[in-house]
Amino acid sequence: MIVDNKDPKYQQCTVTVMDNIADPDIRFDEKGICNYYYEYQQAAIKGLVTGEAGEKKLEDLVHRIKADGKGNRYDCLIGLSGGVDSTYVAWLVKQHGLRPLAVHLDNGWDSELAVRNVENIITRCGFDLFSLVIDWEEFRDIQLAYLYASVVDIEVVSDHAIFASMYKLAREHNTGYIISGTNIVTEYIMPPSWLYDKMDYANLKDIHSRFGKKRLNTYPYFDFRKHVYYSSVLRLNPISILNYVPYNKNEVKEIIRKELDWRDYGGKHYESQFTKFYQAYILPEKFHIDKRKAHLSTLICSGQMTRSAALLELEKPLYDPAQLQSDKEYVMKKFGLTPQEFEKIMHLPIKKHAAFKSDRKLKERYMNMLIKTAPLRRSFKKLIGR
Repeated sequence: MIVDNKDPKYQQCTVTVMDNIADPDIRFDEKGICNYYYEYQQAAIKGLVTGEAGEKKLEDLVHRIKADGKGNRYDCLIGLSGGVDSTYVAWLVKQHGLRPLAVHLDNGWDSELAVRNVENIITRCGFDLFSLVIDWEEFRDIQLAYLYASVVDIEVVSDHAIFASMYKLAREHNTGYIISGTNIVTEYIMPPSWLYDKMDYANLKDIHSRFGKKRLNTYPYFDFRKHVYYSSVLRLNPISILNYVPYNKNEVKEIIRKELDWRDYGGKHYESQFTKFYQAYILPEKFHIDKRKAHLSTLICSGQMTRSAALLELEKPLYDPAQLQSDKEYVMKKFGLTPQEFEKIMHLPIKKHAAFKSDRKLKERYMNMLIKTAPLRRSFKKLIGR
């Protein structure tokens, strides 16, 4: 990735390591501090529950999950990728005596280390594992469609499938609790233009219809009707328990190494071979996006890293040259692309997700309707004594 940090228009945050390369949404105040720093502080105030209050909130939540899950085989679901966040969630769930069904997405890109980590976690914790095996030909076709569409967030394809499957399994196992590894202190900061709504099936469907070649018969999807059913009728929502406990990345890694024989991948979400290649090569080379800036900036804001240490980390190359060549050949072979075809994809003009259909406005209208009718629904419940 070639960037000109000497460009007179270049600016980097004086507190974090966020800058204005490939980020039209960043803003700086008179002190040179970017909007993401302030947004993090507000999110932390609103979303983090620490100390005794956090312990009490988690204790109450665990009690409620156990009570509601009484008589069921499982009282909650957890996603399990084998990464730090999901592994620590598994360990916490085990410590609190919950009975989860662990769900893992097998999309054909798992590294050997990821498979081994998941196996160790399941064995040590004694959990049941549901491995969602995606039809490779369909999955490959959607990923290729996203590559040819030239949009930024190719990870929508994996994330949409796992979210859709988690909701379906929650309904089948009669639980309203999906415990997530998302958290504020290690992953809050992310420029809006660097990713896209994972649950916008209309966007996914339109991209695939324009650039895909295969009919999708088995790919798990979550359209607007399912959104209404799961969010309003079943009231299923992910719970981020990592916001209720002390969560220091380095300390957590030591815990899961010791307790679950976990091994590090060397990068955030690098448990997937495609995600590693996407984040460390496709994003920086084609979109000039280095996600390490966002990840490191979040750690700075949460007090887990100094700015100077983050700057030193950014000086390191994203890829070892030999490993890059090996990974590039592997990805091209798996996709069935020639070097010429892959280079053509890398040089296609970038398109925004907004260039394709979306169900966002439909969801917004629906949510606005719920907000407006909420007082009427509450009055009706009081009237009938419910």
